Amino acid sequence: MTFESSVPGILPCQSIEALIATGAITSATPFDTDQVQPASLDLRLSDRAWRVRASFLPGRRLVSERIADVEMHPIDLSKGVVLEKGCVYIAELQERLSLPPGLIARANPKSSTGRVDVFVRLLTDRGGSFDDVEAGYEGPLYLEIAPQTFSILVRPGTRLNQLRLKAGEPPKLETRSVGVDLQGGDIVGFRGRRHAGVVDLDRIDGHDPKDFWEPLTLRRGELLLDPGEFYILASNEAVEIPVMQAAEMTPIDPSVGEFRVHYAGFFDPGFGTDEAHGAGSKGVLEVRTHDTPFLLEHGQIVARLVYEPLTERPTRLYGEGGSHYQRQGLKLSKHFRAWG
Repeated sequence: MTFESSVPGILPCQSIEALIATGAITSATPFDTDQVQPASLDLRLSDRAWRVRASFLPGRRLVSERIADVEMHPIDLSKGVVLEKGCVYIAELQERLSLPPGLIARANPKSSTGRVDVFVRLLTDRGGSFDDVEAGYEGPLYLEIAPQTFSILVRPGTRLNQLRLKAGEPPKLETRSVGVDLQGGDIVGFRGRRHAGVVDLDRIDGHDPKDFWEPLTLRRGELLLDPGEFYILASNEAVEIPVMQAAEMTPIDPSVGEFRVHYAGFFDPGFGTDEAHGAGSKGVLEVRTHDTPFLLEHGQIVARLVYEPLTERPTRLYGEGGSHYQRQGLKLSKHFRAWG
């Protein structure tokens, strides 16, 4: 099967559903009804995982072969398992790909994953890079999982990342700078508590945020980021993704600052738009410093949004049918109750 598209671009939901129908994307269990997003596919954990002593890339080998080199012990996720912060795990995903020529894929953490400081990356057999899937790839999918601030509870079906599929080489339509908002109210951000409890990633609104987060207030118009700490901040500007486009928050580069912003990079079409009843939505920034303290000022550029076209208009937009993050301001992940 060869995938054909009249224009290069990111595939909308109806095209992803067509790939599922034709067997280009399969799963060990039936797909969930809400698994296909407007321009991406949520991926789910299976019941198999491994604690490993080091991250790796497969190179010329199968992921299963490389796991055998670094495995510490296997883990059965079927009854739910706590993945400890500071440790590295590899989990097999339920979905499997058989991509036609002309179609590539790229994975990224889901917003809710990044907001609890869980670092995840997709692995494919004989893959030379994380998160990228080459055209014509046929095989299983694996996920590297590295909780940083909180230990997490996961089980089969837990969704930690999502897959975006692209036909051809979509042009970069626009790149927008994203500044940080440090004047949005009494609380300008949150810092993760190092010795908090476990976050159950399938328990929505089920955690008291004060047990996991410390609120931050502004001093002298600046915010000092401490090395090794994890912060939730908001963009100064509203973010809008037109219905015929999608966007990705690009990793920070050293010329902007010695820190990393936004693990979760995908913004689906319709986010922040009037048409999807989301005007005024902010981008939430997940910020982790490197080795040096860094002083942020209000409005300082901390990330960039790169916009790409869709191959056609999606049949549904972000936030239709409900969303935890449409019309958001400064907001913790969906696992936490509202602050107050």
